[in-house]
Amino acid sequence: MRNITFRNGSRDIAGILHLPAGFEEGRRYPAIVCVHPGSSVKEQTAGVYAGHMAENGYVALAFDASFQGESGGEPRYAEDPAARVEDIRCAVDFLTTLDHVDEDRIGVLGICAGGGYAVNAAMTEHRIKAVGTVVAVNIGRARREAGGPGSAIEMLEAVGRQRTIEARGGEPLITNWIPDSPKEAEEAGITGLDSLEAVDYYRTPRGRHERASNRLRFTSVASVLAFDAFHLVEELLTQPLQIIVGNRVGEFGSYEDGHELFQRATCEKDLFVIDGASHYDLYDRPDPVGRAVDRLAAFYGDNLAAASGPGGQPRTAP
Repeated sequence: MRNITFRNGSRDIAGILHLPAGFEEGRRYPAIVCVHPGSSVKEQTAGVYAGHMAENGYVALAFDASFQGESGGEPRYAEDPAARVEDIRCAVDFLTTLDHVDEDRIGVLGICAGGGYAVNAAMTEHRIKAVGTVVAVNIGRARREAGGPGSAIEMLEAVGRQRTIEARGGEPLITNWIPDSPKEAEEAGITGLDSLEAVDYYRTPRGRHERASNRLRFTSVASVLAFDAFHLVEELLTQPLQIIVGNRVGEFGSYEDGHELFQRATCEKDLFVIDGASHYDLYDRPDPVGRAVDRLAAFYGDNLAAASGPGGQPRTAP
């Protein structure tokens, strides 16, 4: 693995480049951009999948989103869909500068909100030749529906009030994505499958990372509420698409979003449902992740003309 940085405008984006076993500088390899969920960092599930993709013969790039993790940008902890999509385009820019990457064999793989961002980016970034998603969530849809009817408008009005406070010199409002501990979730009366498993993944030793702070800049929620990851997918997504979901259905909506994306996309597409897997099982649990990786390796192998298993021989650079 190599620590790298690339630029998105004035911001430095921090990434980790996962290299195939037996990597040789004189060869050109297919590459995959791995996009992390909301609230996550590159060392968590995006890094898990990047490592597996490297084992299957790909150069895989996992990176921290703008304003988050080790990446630069102000205000900190913002979740900015436009910036998130542009991060992906800039990651592709970076890969095209590497002598050991074949610029005609670049794919993208997104997990959870990263899956929605990956689809959205690929619509207007056709240097991406294959699109994979694991438990993809349309984060705008999820935020709009989270509080029930009328909650989106109430949230936008609250954001407006907070912006006024900050414009007048008040303190920024930083909220949490999820409860900070299983105990806090229990005390709040949370019972939803996805919510509880999110806490188990992000806020316990299972998946916790010191730079995944669980902090969210409240005013950035307005941009999330107005975002639709799948807008124009019928017209602009022409690349092959692999969708992976689990059939233990939770409240975050990845099962439904995966099926909606499959129905709406007009490109070559496949929907793979992993029996018995929940949303967060597909973040790090060895068996469901292994099944997802096998499907993804075959998909990228077919569409990036690369070997679908460890030890494949990438073509030699000219």
